[in-house]
Amino acid sequence: MKKLIKNVVIVSMKESEKPYLGDILVNNDKIERLGPDLTEDGAEVILGKGMVAMPGLINAHQHTPMSLLKAFSDDLKLMDWLDKKMLPAEDRMTKEDIYWGTKLSMAEMIKSGTTTFADMYIHMDEIANAVVEVGMRASLTRGLVFLQDDGGRRLKEAIHLVEHWHGAAEGRITTMFGPHAPYTCPPVDLTKVIELASSRNIPIHIHLAETKEEVVKIRDKYNQTPTEYLYHLGLFEKTHVLLAHGVFLNRKDISYLKGMRGGVAHNPVSNLKLGCGIAPVKEMMDQGITVGLGTDGAGSATTLDMFEEIKAAAWLQKLDYGDPMVIPAATALAMGTKHSARLLNIDQEVGVLEVGKKADIILIDMNKPHLIPHHNLESLLAYAVNGGDVDTTIVNGKVLMQNRQLLTIDEEEVLHQASVRSKRLTAGL
Repeated sequence: MKKLIKNVVIVSMKESEKPYLGDILVNNDKIERLGPDLTEDGAEVILGKGMVAMPGLINAHQHTPMSLLKAFSDDLKLMDWLDKKMLPAEDRMTKEDIYWGTKLSMAEMIKSGTTTFADMYIHMDEIANAVVEVGMRASLTRGLVFLQDDGGRRLKEAIHLVEHWHGAAEGRITTMFGPHAPYTCPPVDLTKVIELASSRNIPIHIHLAETKEEVVKIRDKYNQTPTEYLYHLGLFEKTHVLLAHGVFLNRKDISYLKGMRGGVAHNPVSNLKLGCGIAPVKEMMDQGITVGLGTDGAGSATTLDMFEEIKAAAWLQKLDYGDPMVIPAATALAMGTKHSARLLNIDQEVGVLEVGKKADIILIDMNKPHLIPHHNLESLLAYAVNGGDVDTTIVNGKVLMQNRQLLTIDEEEVLHQASVRSKRLTAGL
């Protein structure tokens, strides 16, 4: 069925295109037309007066089941946060916990304007099934840690994910291979995953240089930076790569990333809360490296509101350089939309509102005190809008939320399940 979004201010994210008042005609899962005064007999009409339409936000690095652990371990040093709180709680997680934790994350993401996310976790069938039911778009990755011999179980699960889910759910699900990080993946194992990804033309999603401790570990073991370690194993030349974090990159590291397929998912809120540091976003962008945005898991970020990441990404670089012109509003918005789409290797389908792209669209209610007056819409979107201002979320042409009501999730049941399960997971820790 066709849908016609009427009288909305369109922020398309196309290069050099300014916001304009118009209509959007959606035909099944794609945008068919954009422009003023569109009509279409029989189309379902969505009234957009007073709203901005923009591409759905794309969360380029997530751990969705960790939503069950939000605000459970805040204000701790990273290794205490991980070893004393997160890992013991995660060890208690069942497949059912992961399913409901994923639904909780998706409820929050949909309600704050995210239409696509890149996930790395375990029990990926449960996460994929939740994505099928809810209707979001997702890039799914089975995290691979090779510190203990598991008889190849993790790698078999990763291959299963790729073979059974890549292209599933009307194309909404794509997959990646997910070696966890340089310090958890020895050369033999990491090389095996790189060759597997290259032979199947599947991207790789990996954490990189999130902490000083990681840099020291790799330097002590291999006399290289984490980036050098990956570079010399051939990662950047053999496949499309999504690098999560990239906080501790020196000038030489950045030169190794120049020209790579993929790029870096910057997670400013998580990095700030854990005291990790400020990623060299401007230097990477200056070298032509794509930098998108992610939240990381709610266990560290607490919030999955991508509008908060957009703000933090811009403000951090302005502060770091003492220059308010660094990362302007339009660039920050691009990081959360089309740049993140490029990281997930789906920019041919989403990230911009234009004819032929998938209809992943959010409508933002701009008729609010903190969003009036409308001197500069891009500045308002980047610096003032929050997830609670999103009125409607559409993915693949299907309305997942309208008038702030979730249409594909039983919100009451999700909140109940999350409350009960989170108490069991954290009891006594």
